[in-house]
Amino acid sequence: MSDKKWLDRAEYPFKQNSIKLRAGKMNYVDEGTGEPIVFVHGNPGWSFEYRKAIKEMSKTNRCIAPDHIGFGLSDKPFNWNYLPKNHASNFETLMNDLKLKNIILVVNDWGGPIGLSYALKYPKKIKHIFIMNTWLWSSYNDLYYRFFSVFAGGIIGRFLIRNYNFFGKVIIKMCIGKKEYYHKHIYQHLETKEDRKGCYTFPKHIIASGKWLDSLWQQRDKIKNKPTTLIWGEKDIAFREKEFKIWDKLMTNKEVIKLKEVGHYPQEEASDIFINNLKKKI
Repeated sequence: MSDKKWLDRAEYPFKQNSIKLRAGKMNYVDEGTGEPIVFVHGNPGWSFEYRKAIKEMSKTNRCIAPDHIGFGLSDKPFNWNYLPKNHASNFETLMNDLKLKNIILVVNDWGGPIGLSYALKYPKKIKHIFIMNTWLWSSYNDLYYRFFSVFAGGIIGRFLIRNYNFFGKVIIKMCIGKKEYYHKHIYQHLETKEDRKGCYTFPKHIIASGKWLDSLWQQRDKIKNKPTTLIWGEKDIAFREKEFKIWDKLMTNKEVIKLKEVGHYPQEEASDIFINNLKKKI
């Protein structure tokens, strides 16, 4: 168990597991037995945001939730580059080490490109996909994302994130419908200025990693027929109706749950709905 004094172990009672990568030690939750459910987080969160689902679903399934390098209880090396494609490579290494099949894959935020890059490479291992407020394509020509990437990933944004944990404390809160469900542990793991490099690198790469994102999107036919549950928080200002419609058009074998009062984190803001839909797929 972590020695982090701020960590509420009643909320997050899970055993720590880790895999050694070139970038450092990658922590992950591995609870329960049975067919695997793999939960992939984005920025600025970590496996903590899936704790409610893990507690319930580990009664019937094997629940796996990694912390990307630079997040959660994983190492936070300042000398690593934190490129999204390298996070995806780390995720693939973990998944291959665990030798999973018949996977229910759950993705949110940057967990979308990171987790779905694995699904595109190993589609036969994927049983079902849960897509929640995320994307998989280049946003280079989207002025909305270009403006955000320039601000949050530029000099001012990096300064605010590095010095004040601004992304977790301010920006993400703006994307949430039910703010009372936003737990401070979502960003509290980014304890020091040096810990926050991963957090302030991601915003820049909404645009800077456009070629990598486009390379994933070009392979979208590999997953478009996969059984999918599309759970979408409609109050999210990060991923809007425009992004939802792209997923809705792409995925041919889907169930859609749109949540009017929910924002960026359906797994937090509407955990009962999220968990009940997971139970329907096991």
